[in-house]
Amino acid sequence: MATGPIIALAGNPNVGKSTVFNALTKMHQHTGNWPGKTVETASGAYTYHGQTYTLIDLPGAYSLSPGSAEEEVTREYLLSGKADLTLAVVDAACLERNLTLVLQILEIAWPVAVCVNLLDEAAKKHIEIDLDALQTELGCPVTGTAARGGQGLDALRKLLAETAENPPPRPERPCANCPSCPDCQDCRAAETVRRAAEIAVKVSVKDEAAASRRDRALDRLLTSKATGIPVMLLLLALVLWLTMVGANVPSEWLSGVLLGRQEPLRDVLQTLHAPWWLEGALVDGVYRTVAWVVSVMLPPMAIFFPLFTLLEDAGYLPRVAFNLDHFFRRSGAHGRQSLTMCIDYMILQMMWS
Repeated sequence: MATGPIIALAGNPNVGKSTVFNALTKMHQHTGNWPGKTVETASGAYTYHGQTYTLIDLPGAYSLSPGSAEEEVTREYLLSGKADLTLAVVDAACLERNLTLVLQILEIAWPVAVCVNLLDEAAKKHIEIDLDALQTELGCPVTGTAARGGQGLDALRKLLAETAENPPPRPERPCANCPSCPDCQDCRAAETVRRAAEIAVKVSVKDEAAASRRDRALDRLLTSKATGIPVMLLLLALVLWLTMVGANVPSEWLSGVLLGRQEPLRDVLQTLHAPWWLEGALVDGVYRTVAWVVSVMLPPMAIFFPLFTLLEDAGYLPRVAFNLDHFFRRSGAHGRQSLTMCIDYMILQMMWS
């Protein structure tokens, strides 16, 4: 394992923490279970200006008050002091919820840097984050990234190097709500949540009018009685067409490669003097069936499911369920079942083709 400053990555689940980790370490990673627990952690390393930095990707946690094995592992590691620096990764579009964990990290670990990730997703939702104001409120270095697109990673590397080499002084954090309580155990959780909400309001701005206009325009197009069903049929037909047509070339190639190995396999079994029934079962039965299934089913599924996922990420599939809910309720079902029927229909089309 590489040596050098150790940086612990902490954050809520689904904030892009692993994406940041992968973008920094690339292929220099090791994955394993935490000692004594069935909790998976990853470690890796990267080099910046000749210095090697070791990253520890801690399990996603919503809180440092252990309610799960993942949160217990994260808290134990931060309290151990093994990390020279803690990088807290937060989602720019859900800042208030994420800042609760950041404030808890600031109580038990130092130095700390904050990476405001998913700035591109926040921009799509018309949310702007004042990173300088957030840095002032938290009292620790802050930078912004869109790690999935590689944006802001150079600034993040620079910030981590500077913070690890010259940690800023740790700010004092008295409990304003409970000055007479020496340990602040009763009020700390409530104060942390209140403080997180207060900071989020100060540093983030959402253009509600622009977001509402966009959503209303999409809803008028995708869910109205006049255009909702035609657009749905057109999009699903396009997905089916792309799946069927796009799968032809890779399917034919796979079929040629896999079925082309059938006779060499038969020759091997004949050389070994295998019984005729074993040769037929293995070559004409098992191998030919597996080769046919892989060549026929794998290419369409490799195209269809990413396309379906794209529609889901774009927020279109809930609108499909809304469009069909009225029809499905007539038969005692629910609109959400239409999505399952779409997948079943696509799979049947793949098999029939």
